[in-house]
Amino acid sequence: MAQKTGTKETAESMARQQRDISVSEFFLKNRHLLGFDSPRKAIMTTVKEAVDNALDACEEAGQLPEIAVELRQVANGRFVVSVQDNGPGIVRTQIPKVFAKLLYGSKFHRLRMSRGQQGIGISAAGMYGQLTTGAATVILSKTKKSTPAHRQEVQIDTRANKPAVLRNEQVDWRPEFPPEQEDGDPVCYSHGTQVAIEMAAQYVRGRLSVDEYLKQCAVANPHLRLHFKVTLLKKDKATGALQPEEGTWQTYDRAVKTLPPPVEAIQPHPHGVELGLLMQMLKDSRARTLKGALHEDFSRVSVRVAQDICDRAELNPKANPTRVAHREIEALYTAIQDTKLMRPPLDCLAPIGEDQILAGLKKEFPADFYTAVTRSPEVYRGNPFLVEVGVACAKPGENPDLGAEDSVRVMRFANRAPLLYMSGACAMTDAMQAVNWKTYGLAQPRGSLPIGPMAFFLHIASVWVPFTSESKEAIAHYPEILKEMTFALQELGRRLVVYLGRRKRAAEANRKRHYMEMYIPHLALGLQDILALSDKQKKIVETDLSQMLERTHLDV
Repeated sequence: MAQKTGTKETAESMARQQRDISVSEFFLKNRHLLGFDSPRKAIMTTVKEAVDNALDACEEAGQLPEIAVELRQVANGRFVVSVQDNGPGIVRTQIPKVFAKLLYGSKFHRLRMSRGQQGIGISAAGMYGQLTTGAATVILSKTKKSTPAHRQEVQIDTRANKPAVLRNEQVDWRPEFPPEQEDGDPVCYSHGTQVAIEMAAQYVRGRLSVDEYLKQCAVANPHLRLHFKVTLLKKDKATGALQPEEGTWQTYDRAVKTLPPPVEAIQPHPHGVELGLLMQMLKDSRARTLKGALHEDFSRVSVRVAQDICDRAELNPKANPTRVAHREIEALYTAIQDTKLMRPPLDCLAPIGEDQILAGLKKEFPADFYTAVTRSPEVYRGNPFLVEVGVACAKPGENPDLGAEDSVRVMRFANRAPLLYMSGACAMTDAMQAVNWKTYGLAQPRGSLPIGPMAFFLHIASVWVPFTSESKEAIAHYPEILKEMTFALQELGRRLVVYLGRRKRAAEANRKRHYMEMYIPHLALGLQDILALSDKQKKIVETDLSQMLERTHLDV
């Protein structure tokens, strides 16, 4: 019971006010941490989380992804967000936990590249919908052609962070997508998932919208076929009532038909493990000896290296790892840091690749010049990562989306997922601004992005992307990441300046040729009068003058 104002608390009264706080309650009151701080941002975050999960599921199942996103306005300030995929589907018993339990998933404890990491996103979207409209999250899932689909309505018990199933039934459903040709039949699959969440939201087009997120998704995932439709309420002129105005499907077709290479989970690298985590890993180890724990629970630790670490720490390699004392673990930690180890294995990463980056850029950004760079993998805190960059450069006035007098467009990606918000707090933006683009032929105000009709593509792939917050919108400023991003952008700049120089020379040659075409007829006419030349001789003089001046003044 709350104390009266002005009364003093005692230890006993304060103790009676203490209680557990579930993770759901915490994020319910701090939803801005997850990207639900405004109706406009909430709808974008919901689409992002659902599409990321769908892409991960399709790729892990070896299925070329096909995804449909629909936004349907049902009232002023209220939308139903529906996302459907052709993935493997979800087992019926797992549906409530996946969509109505925070911090539940398969990606948090494994070290391999994936879009999702924390097991929060889609459940948080359902919780936001529940909070703002009271509606349940509706899920349809079908795993096989021979089994029926399941439809469930779930909500989160925020006090206990547990799912509550409001409805559970079998239905006749299968994923259906718009046809590949205008007069074709719908594309149907025997498996897939659809999630629908009703929420308080605002749909606005622009650079921070669902439209932009999906376009960038199509660029970074050229193997994806993506559909998007918006149905808005419009006021009927006759009755004044709000009526739905059905939108049309916008489709981003595939540029390639090959999936990203499969990735394998790796063990933690010893140089990326801190002392407290090392203590916990030894306590949880199933190995019988300390030497075996080092070899089996960490990557790049051979039997010989494990023996060497134990010798450096002056510990018995046959000791039980669960019974190693605190002081001994500190000695073990120091020995690990002093031991030279191979870098982590790299089969846990699946870079987009230069060819596919170019395919994605060409598909969505018409331009005159394209190039891309994929750097070799590096390591931060024992976690492997690599950086990729690309650019589409248009001629001034060629692409209306890329203004010649505007700052260049910068698209940021982490594990193939676009990052739209918090660009000013992101290491990628800082690396972009830190490069001296004047050296590479671009105008650049001090401390700002360069200017020109260009779209830059910046991507980091890692087993654990160091986001600055749970909303996964900006990359932390690790020196290793900044260095790699800078090197990649400088290589891009060296290629760009060659193209810009060639374009400048061609423009200068066209300018000179234009002058010749303008003045040579007048010169030939003057020579005809002076030398009394015939019209036929005048034509020959014009041709000879043009050839002579081109050889003299043009770099051709």
